[in-house]
This record gives sequence, C-alpha cells and structure tokens, in this order.
Amino acid sequence: MKKYIKYFVFLFALLAISCQKEDYAFGAIDTPTNLKITAEIVGKTAEMPYGDGSGKVNFKATADKVISYKYVFSDGGSENSPNGISEKRFNTTGINKYTVTVIAYGRGGVATNITMEVEVFSDFKDEQAVQFLTAGTSKKWYWAAAEVGHLGVGPNDDNVDKNWIPDYYKATPFEKAGSPTSSCLYENVLTFSLVDGQLKYQLDNGGATFFNAAFEAIGGGSSGSDACLAYDASGIKSVLLGPSESVVMKNPKHAEQTRGTMLNFSDGGFMGYYIGQSSYEILSITENRMTVRAVMGGNTALAWYHTFTTTPPNQNPTTDYTNLVWFDEFNTDGAPDPSKWVYDLGNGDNGWGNSEKQNYTNAASNVVVQGGNLKITAKKEASGGFNYSSARLKSEGKFDFTYGKVEVRAKLPIGGGTWPAIWMLGANYATNAWPACGEIDIMEHVGNSQNLIHGTLHYPGRSGGNANTGSKTIPNVSTEFHVYKAIWSPASVKIYVDTELIHSVPNDATLPFNKDFFLILNVAMGGTFGGAIDSAFTQSAMEIDYVRVYQ
Repeated sequence: MKKYIKYFVFLFALLAISCQKEDYAFGAIDTPTNLKITAEIVGKTAEMPYGDGSGKVNFKATADKVISYKYVFSDGGSENSPNGISEKRFNTTGINKYTVTVIAYGRGGVATNITMEVEVFSDFKDEQAVQFLTAGTSKKWYWAAAEVGHLGVGPNDDNVDKNWIPDYYKATPFEKAGSPTSSCLYENVLTFSLVDGQLKYQLDNGGATFFNAAFEAIGGGSSGSDACLAYDASGIKSVLLGPSESVVMKNPKHAEQTRGTMLNFSDGGFMGYYIGQSSYEILSITENRMTVRAVMGGNTALAWYHTFTTTPPNQNPTTDYTNLVWFDEFNTDGAPDPSKWVYDLGNGDNGWGNSEKQNYTNAASNVVVQGGNLKITAKKEASGGFNYSSARLKSEGKFDFTYGKVEVRAKLPIGGGTWPAIWMLGANYATNAWPACGEIDIMEHVGNSQNLIHGTLHYPGRSGGNANTGSKTIPNVSTEFHVYKAIWSPASVKIYVDTELIHSVPNDATLPFNKDFFLILNVAMGGTFGGAIDSAFTQSAMEIDYVRVYQ
C-alpha cells in the first residue's frame, strides 16, 4: 500500500506539472524517495527487549530529495524534524505498542510517508497526581489570582537557588484584572478528566487568551506587548504524564522543589497563558492547589510559573463599607457648599501642575451647582496669564478620612486635551512631599483617548510615569453618568467603574495608604497626561451628581 501511495503522489505531481504551461515560478517538484526509518529503544537488551522503563526511543529517518520530516505518533504527539532525528518518550505505563508515521517533504510540497511499530516499556506513573487533577472523574481549576506570584517568571539555568522560583517577576494579587489587555487571564477554566483510564484536558478561555508578546502574532496581535486576543482554544486534549528532566531535577534539593512529573498536552494544549509551550512540570499539587513550571517556547533561558486552585477567582472586595459618613448631593444651586469644599486657585506657576494649560478659578463660569449637579467647566479663555480656565475643588480641612468607600456619580467632559480627575491626596502632603504622601486616582480620563478610564496609585517607587495603574474602556463616559468608586481598606485599594473592577493594589504598612486623605475634583487641560489640546475646543464640563463616602 505504501508504494501505491507514493506512485499516486508522484502521478499527481506529474499531472500538476503538465498543466502549468511553462510557469516555472513554483520551482522544481521533487518527491522524496528511498525513505527509511530506524528506531533504537533506549536500554534494550536481551533481558530487557522493551527498554529500560524510561519509555524512550531514538528515531532516525533518511530519504533522498528531502527537505524536512515530520513524525506523527499514535499516542497523540507529533514533531517536526528538519534533520530526521527525534527522541520520543512514550509514557503509558507498561509494555505498549505504538504506531509511528514519518512524513518526508520534498520541493514543491510533495511528500511521501512510511509507518512502523515499536513496542516499548514505561514504568512511570503518578496515580496520586491524576487523582488530585481529576478527583477520579472530572475537576475544574482556576488561576489562584489572589496569591502573590500566581503568574511569574524566572531563570532556567544551573543556578540551584533560583532556577525553581519566579525570581524575575511575581504578579501581585489580581494584577491582571485591572486592564482589558490582561483581564481575560482570570476567565480561564481548566478541566481535567479521567476518561476510560486516560487523562483528558479542556481549556475554556472565554473566547480570548492572554498571549505573551513573543507569540501574539498567533492570535493576530501586533502591539509588542502581552495582550488578550480572540482565540479558539476549544477541543479536548490528551495529557500524558512523564518524568521531568528539567534543570530543577538536577538540583541537590530537587525532591523538595518539584514533584518531578510532567504534563504533556497533545495538539498544542496550554494552561491559560500562551507561552508557546505544551509541557508543564508539576512542582506541587494537592486536592485544591497546583503550581506548575514551563520553559518558554523559543527562549529556553526563561521558565514561567502558574498557580491554580479549585476555587474560582473572586474579584469582589472582601471588605465593604456601608455607613454613609459624608456626602454632597449638590441639590442647592449656587456656589459649592463652603462647609464641604475649598478651592485650589491659580496655575502651574504656583508650584503644582503637570505642564497644564489652565488657570483654576472660583468663578461661577468655571464651577457651579446647578440643576442637581456640580459642574466644573474648562473654557478656552484668557485667565491668569493662561489660555484656559477651569476649577479644582477639594475637601481638605473640611473632611479628611482613613479607609472607606468613595462613590462619585459623574459624566465627563469631551474634547482633545481635556483631563478630568476624581482623586485623593495624602493630607500630610505639606510635610511629607509627594509621592511620599500618597495619591489615589479614582478616575482619570483624557479626551485624546475617549472612553478609556484610568485608576492609579502613586507612592514612592511607583509614581508619575511609573505609577501603579490599570485602565479599561467604558462606553459613553461623556454622554452618560457612571459611578466611579474606590474601596480603600487596610488590605487593598480597589477601583471600579460602576461594578466593574478597573484596578486593585494590595495595601500594607510600607505604603502611605494608611492615614488621612482628602478628596479632589478637577478638570485640567493639556499637560503631560492630557496631551495636545484640540484647536476647536471651546468649553466642556464634568458634571457630578453626588459624592458619597462610607465607612
């Protein structure tokens, strides 16, 4: 039968050539001939005819007029081999017979193939790991998003102190939840099942996969950064367990650092974050928690770490505040309530501002309560030596507080160069200069990036352009009211639009978010973040329905 297949492919090639009518752009078409394959079962002796129990077989294919080879194994694996050499480990426990097909490709895309069988002994098994993964039937796993280092990366080298930990980077709790470019990671549901004694796997990625930048082209991306991209990850994969041969296994204390079991996924299966790898080493596993390690595809210097649990990630705050302690509903027309608000007046010449182009006033044309809303209007007009006027209100000295929930229902201005903000500043800023005093930006929006809402924390080591920030596109922020919210506790600062989490930062005693802050409402123009101002801009307002603080 094999020779008939070859004759058919060759005849097809001749027919294709005869129809080309002197079009030689495709180049010569050569069918590989004299295809042969040899197999060396590792450890095979007269006493051990099926090998030493490692399950390893070394294959070598040769042929004439060949460009490359591909191996296809009956256990679900495959491998491209330009030189025809392949080392395969068969992991099914016991003595088993496998079919191996080698496809040889020649010029012009024509191919021929040959098939052989090998019988190999493997003594590897990890029944406990299978039980943990599947509970004997089926079990769902989720990213341990609340843990530090649930996603991390470190070296893959001979450094025995660091090659088994994410030494380079550890994700903070829910770090990827704050941006639409990464939040899809936490949508992953990984299901392991035991079907007729075989381990199976299925990834539900919710329609989008978080791609490492090196592989974003596979998902159609071109940003140069890690990104969530639409990707079909459906399909049931086979999972073969095998012994690890990683650098960790060579460490003197490897028994304490890794379980030494590999998960080998068929058909390009992967565990949520796309790094071009389908083999993962189980470092540790229990009934409800698992940490795996995988060498990055195309870059063997890096190893990625993933931690999963059997509990879905809960991005809702563990702490909420429901006792209303301070508010302004803006129901009385006129100037803002002086018992609650004071003004910042002037401009960047006063020593604050980020190269902004407005002068802040207390004029009714810039700040007024009208029709149940506070209106802060930025206008194109000469003011204080600047070309734009606006207003900045703050609760400093009227209401300072530590911890609580802040809710501000607002509709934002529109226009290139507008930069509205709802934020908080550490009350001791005069004696503890920024960023040491801390800053919590509940909402920032720039008209040059319409509908993209930013939530940001500034503190020593993470301020200005290096601030700890998250963002998300929210439709219609300049035509509809939305609730911009922060829940600030000793454990975390979480920033929301309506009920959608935009950014989350763990809080601890080393950060300046454990003392009094006050509220600030303003509309800036231009500057380092607001950017270029549209020459057609005349005026636009941030309208605020209410400000409420709960403790």
